[in-house]
Amino acid sequence: MSLSRRGVLAAGGAVGALAATAAGTGPAAASSARGRGPGHGRGRVRTGFDRLAADGYRMLRGERVGLVTNPTGVTADVRHIVDVMHPDSRVELTAVFGPEHGFRGTAQAGGSEGRYDDPATGLPVYDTYLKRGRELADVFIASGVDTVLFDIQDAGARFYTYIWTLYDCMEAAALAGKRLVVLDRPNPVTGREALGPVLDPAFGTFVGRREIAQAHGMTVAELALFFNAEFLHENPARLDVVTMSGWRRSDFFDETGLPWVPPSPNMPTPETALVYSGTCLFEGTNLSEGRGTTRPFELLGAEGVDHRWAAAANALELPGAAFREAYFAPTFSKFAGKTVGGVQVHVQDREVFDPVRTGIALLVTAKQTWSGFAWRPDNWIDKLTGSTRVRTMIDAGADTDTVVRAWQRDLSAFRAKRRRYLRYGG
Repeated sequence: MSLSRRGVLAAGGAVGALAATAAGTGPAAASSARGRGPGHGRGRVRTGFDRLAADGYRMLRGERVGLVTNPTGVTADVRHIVDVMHPDSRVELTAVFGPEHGFRGTAQAGGSEGRYDDPATGLPVYDTYLKRGRELADVFIASGVDTVLFDIQDAGARFYTYIWTLYDCMEAAALAGKRLVVLDRPNPVTGREALGPVLDPAFGTFVGRREIAQAHGMTVAELALFFNAEFLHENPARLDVVTMSGWRRSDFFDETGLPWVPPSPNMPTPETALVYSGTCLFEGTNLSEGRGTTRPFELLGAEGVDHRWAAAANALELPGAAFREAYFAPTFSKFAGKTVGGVQVHVQDREVFDPVRTGIALLVTAKQTWSGFAWRPDNWIDKLTGSTRVRTMIDAGADTDTVVRAWQRDLSAFRAKRRRYLRYGG
């Protein structure tokens, strides 16, 4: 199917969505993922970039193009798309924009690479990290591009900052008069359902600008359509999306046939992403969330924590999860160089595992079993969960089920709204 501009449907004259239905979706392809092993259907999924390139970049013809990307912007044979596009005469790639951690991925959490010329291609690389609004619009204008492409692998959680880089780029592209094209990639933890609390806009930050669920269950292209219509409608981006082919909502990442490139230094595997939307909440506590170990967000702990935490968590019989008493010594971040006690989260059945409920249960049981438990003094937990509710309920002694019930009405409303922007079946 052609990816030409003739294949774009306009909504309200401002929002475009490529009129390409993902192959292999719909009722006939909606089988359960249970039992499918790693690599099932290898090579089945073609990313938005794969489809754009296969069509000869026709939707970009005659335009100067800038690309927002990072190390995850790769082809199936793990060539970076910047290195693929740069020598190709069919497309004029003139700039690269780097998010948190940088375009080539040299920076740790909370860092970026700054402005430089890429040694491999000579292309100017502009820093987008923590820039938004007019400041970011001015970067796009200064770069001289006509169209901004976005191609970054997401992790499926509201507080993973790349989706807010997307939001900020959409807002800035509208201010700068630039078109923005999103090249889609899979949600690595499936797109079956949204989970967790919905952010209160009063708590908007770079780890959650707007009102979406903690585990949103959407792809980046679907989020872009959602953002444009729901949050940016007063000044929407001139938006196009290039969908994937072959991706089903029930697919975990290892079923796509695509190579996994860590989207950030502490997201080493798809298994990390599976737990991340729940266990990242430990960033808001005085316990280690496993940064500085080989299993970030799977290992959690602190000095003085012992076997009682794992026992209490296992006693809850959480679906799909088991907890091992664990001891580890982070090489950086909290408790660097010290041996701490805690748990390792083991996902035994990812079909029924609920990462957000599991994260809440671990917070509740950590507070119950370790007298040293404390929230970070800046109440970072409120920014991660999107309100004061989780923190205050746990402090008041609420159990896991009570905390989870408290967000169901908001979550149901988000789920209903979200359905309008979903582009894949299965």
